[in-house]
Amino acid sequence: MCGIVGYVGPRSSQEVLIGGLRRLEYRGYDSAGIAVITDEGSVELRKRAGKLNVLTSDLDAHPMPDGHTGIGHTRWATHGGPTDENAHPHLADGGKLTLIHNGIIENFAELRQEALAAGFEFKSETDTEVAAALIGLEYAKTNSLELAFRHVVRRLEGAFTLLALHANEPGLVLGARLNSPLVIGLGEGENFLGSDVAAFVEYTHKAIAVGQEQIVAVRADSVEITDFEGNAAEASTFEVDWDASAAEKGGWSSFMAKEIDEDPIAVENTLRGRIVDGRVELSELAALDETYFREIDRVVIIACGTASYAGMVGSYALEAWARFPVTVELAHEFRYRNPVLNERTLIISISQSGETMDTLMAVRYARERGAKTVSICNTQGATIPRESDAVLYTHAGPEVAVASTKAFLAQITALYLFGLHAGRIRETLDESYERELVAEFQTVPDKIRTVLESRPRIHELANWMADTRSVLFLGRHVGYPIALEGALKLKEIAYIHAEGFAAGELKHGPIALIDHGQPVFVVVPSPRHDDSLHPKVVSNIQEIRARGARVLAICEQGDAAVLPFADEVIAFPPTDHFFEPLLAVVPLQSFALELSTAKGLDVDQPRNLAKSVTVE
Repeated sequence: MCGIVGYVGPRSSQEVLIGGLRRLEYRGYDSAGIAVITDEGSVELRKRAGKLNVLTSDLDAHPMPDGHTGIGHTRWATHGGPTDENAHPHLADGGKLTLIHNGIIENFAELRQEALAAGFEFKSETDTEVAAALIGLEYAKTNSLELAFRHVVRRLEGAFTLLALHANEPGLVLGARLNSPLVIGLGEGENFLGSDVAAFVEYTHKAIAVGQEQIVAVRADSVEITDFEGNAAEASTFEVDWDASAAEKGGWSSFMAKEIDEDPIAVENTLRGRIVDGRVELSELAALDETYFREIDRVVIIACGTASYAGMVGSYALEAWARFPVTVELAHEFRYRNPVLNERTLIISISQSGETMDTLMAVRYARERGAKTVSICNTQGATIPRESDAVLYTHAGPEVAVASTKAFLAQITALYLFGLHAGRIRETLDESYERELVAEFQTVPDKIRTVLESRPRIHELANWMADTRSVLFLGRHVGYPIALEGALKLKEIAYIHAEGFAAGELKHGPIALIDHGQPVFVVVPSPRHDDSLHPKVVSNIQEIRARGARVLAICEQGDAAVLPFADEVIAFPPTDHFFEPLLAVVPLQSFALELSTAKGLDVDQPRNLAKSVTVE
């Protein structure tokens, strides 16, 4: 969950660390801190509970000496509450050693007793300080940070990325990872470490992803990677394909507002280069040959939160176009069910960060049982793509707001591309229909731009509804997961009760929730499709309207059947019904943004949440 950054080089460490933490704050924002080795050879540390601006204000008011070797941390609390004492970095060895940590050390209790027995006096409630204490005790024996670090890292259990430095060894930052992300940024005469590339993309686009159970020693002019036993490890570099300005707010009121505006660009960029002569071709899936595609007898999509709703949307298309039996599983439940898997089972994992711990563990579980795995991910060099048989990168660019918006649309886009690609190989999709779908797919970004023009009306609605305590959402077919996603967005950033339902389920219980004035968003399928769902949803609208609900319909332009029964209508341009989710979700994202803003809440950094869930 936490954001970490390390630096060795000629620049001001404070400047690099604070800039990196600002771009990483979406990973956690209940405390922050930095530590640097000064030119005089001492470790200077400053950490404060609260968001990053509390720390920067403190540094502005009370400057601390600077240096050229440093580490920084922004925290999402696990062990110990968000206090100054529990904030990272933590000190040991008489204040000469300092350490930061992302993850959870599961065997911290027994190790803490060992440190207490050796005389260490703890100042925090964190598991992190245990690691710092043990490394400090080992340093006293070895007089080598690398030896002490390696010895202790091998004893830790759980999930962690650690960065450490010592005043006696300026110009060196050590990092280690187990089940938690760590990336190296390669500069000219300087090098960086971060929990993701946002930490250093302002300075370099050249990066290395540190592998599982590896240790990295970073100096200004060198990077050395070994395994936990000290054996040299191979590493490959990659280029970051976005620049620092993509992670800046610019003139928008919030990152979420900016990222909703980037919905159409995210779809465009995820489509780009993957449509050849009117058909979808995914060279990234070459590791899965055409024979394998024909032999797949089951697809399981695994994800959490918003990504799971993208998976639900995609499952309809994969079944219709490629004729796969598809199930969608919450990653944190999947491997505890003892699921039936074999070599003909394809696992598709979805994770914006590529580091979601529940999803990573599910992927590993599936691979151990012989299943093939495909990752849909928005982050280059992330762990889940590296541990999958193939990866479809989305190209949404950095998503900073905790509530996912453009990444959700990009994930659906990638799943649809996969479905079209598989349908062509399996010959389950008529070529003329495939070409129609692909042609229509390419019009979707501009249709999203049309939907975004409804924002002024949504702003008015949200302001009228600022005191609303509960909102319900209904949908059918691909509209059902959009109803779930609309509800989740309100929970995440507006902190009000919100529930999404399959509209057909209404009369089986949820209609009891309808009372006079109850706002209900209804995602209405197009009347042009002959699947008979449209009249059924209109009947649902009549049922809830008769019981006093206030109906807000998300429907196709020109849908006259809805108008007599809806209190408010937000229309989207006509499209194939499989592409309707990419249009219908946009006003629901905007409504959540506007309602949260009307309530005076922090849209980008909602309480209790972090962007990337890297612990189970």
